[in-house]
Amino acid sequence: MSTWSTTLGRVAFINCDPLFHELDPSWNVLAAPPAWLTGHVLRRDCIVAPVPAADYAKHHDELVLLPDIGIGSEGEVGSVLLFGAQPIESMKTIALPSDSASSVALLKHLLKTQGLPMNYITTGPDYELMLGRADGALLIGDRALEVAKAFPDMVRLDLGQAWLDRHQLPMIFGVFVARKDTPLHLVQAAHQALLANLEGFENDSAKRHAVIEWSMTRSDLSFERLDQYYGEVFNRLNSHHVKGLKTFLREACELDDEPEFAW
Repeated sequence: MSTWSTTLGRVAFINCDPLFHELDPSWNVLAAPPAWLTGHVLRRDCIVAPVPAADYAKHHDELVLLPDIGIGSEGEVGSVLLFGAQPIESMKTIALPSDSASSVALLKHLLKTQGLPMNYITTGPDYELMLGRADGALLIGDRALEVAKAFPDMVRLDLGQAWLDRHQLPMIFGVFVARKDTPLHLVQAAHQALLANLEGFENDSAKRHAVIEWSMTRSDLSFERLDQYYGEVFNRLNSHHVKGLKTFLREACELDDEPEFAW
C-alpha cells in the first residue's frame, strides 16, 4: 500500500473533462500530455490514467485496460485533424506531433491502406512551425479544435471519420490503464469515481452545463462548439467500441495478443 498513491492521471486536454470535473477530492489529479501519462503510470506516479491506445499496445505486457471508459468517436472527432494547404494526395511530407502515439499510428495506417507514400517528421505541436517544415500538420486535442476554428479551410482530414469510413467501426483514441501489479481494489475505486462523474454528465443537464463551462475556461471555444464536441467525442465504451479498439490495436499497432482488461 505504501508504494501506491491516490493520484489519478488526467490528460491535459478537454476530452476527459466529463470524467474529471469536480472529482471526489479524496483523489489527487496529475494533468499531463497523453504520452507523458504512460510513463507516469509505469513509474507508479498515478494509479490510473488515460493514455494513447497505441501506448497500451506498446506496453501491454505491463498494463491492463479499465472497462467502460475511454476516449473515442464514431465518425468526426473534431480534435484529431490533418491540416494542409493542398490535398493529401499532393503532400510529400507530414509533420507529426510528439504527444499522441494513437493519432500518429492511425494516420500512418490510413495513408498506407490508401497506398499513399509519405515522409514524416516529428515536431512540437505548433501549427505554423509544422506547416513551415512540411506539407501537412497533424494536430490533436484542444490545439486541433482551436486551429480548425481559426483556419477551417485548412482541414484536410478528420481521422475519426476516416477510420469509420475505412473500417465501419468507432475509433478509440485513448484508453484508461493501470499497471498489472496495482492492487485491484484501488483500480476499482478509481474506476468507480470516474464512472460516477461520467454518469452525472450523461444524465444531469446541470452537470453537463457545468462541465462545458469548465472546459470553456481552458479553451477559446464557445459553449455551442463544446456542446457539439461532447457529442462527437465520447468517454463511455460498450462492446461495439471495444471491437473498434481491438481492430485498431491489431491493424494499426500490430498487436497480436488479445487486449487484457482488469476485470
